[in-house]
Amino acid sequence: MVTRPDFQLVFVDTPGFQTRHGGLLNRSLNRAVTDSLAGVDAVLLVIEALRYGEADAELVRRLTPDVPAILAINKIDRLTDKSLLLPFLERLRHEYPFAEIVPVSGAAGTQCEALIEALRQHLPEGTAMYDADALTDRSERFLAAELVREKVFRCTGEELPHQCHVTVERFETEGELRRIACT
Repeated sequence: MVTRPDFQLVFVDTPGFQTRHGGLLNRSLNRAVTDSLAGVDAVLLVIEALRYGEADAELVRRLTPDVPAILAINKIDRLTDKSLLLPFLERLRHEYPFAEIVPVSGAAGTQCEALIEALRQHLPEGTAMYDADALTDRSERFLAAELVREKVFRCTGEELPHQCHVTVERFETEGELRRIACT
């Protein structure tokens, strides 16, 4: 969520779209992605610089022209040969009529304000959904479990199925310190 004095952006984070693995779980995750496309004012598709795979193409085929789609090309700071970016952007312009294509680096913060402005330009006016100081609608316990789950996936790669579940067994708050035990 991004809240400024004159606007608020609320992001709906979806699972990644799967084309490599079948099964009930992946079909369910893909359905969640597809269903979420119908209930939003704009779509933000984030892909890694110079990487556009079949799963990305399949998701783009499901976009509809009545919902503006903004494409963020992330990790541009990791490109050793920046001259490869322009042909990549041109190729993506032919894939779909994106409302905007914004190269960014989330880690370095490069072009993040331009991305927020691109999103803001394509959203309708309305009242704020959340308080100005709210960052998420999820609890600290949920976020802790998701952080642990992310680390497990990063450490194990594709060895671990998406059925991985993290349970917070203990969550203690001592001032600014959190002591968390998970299984």
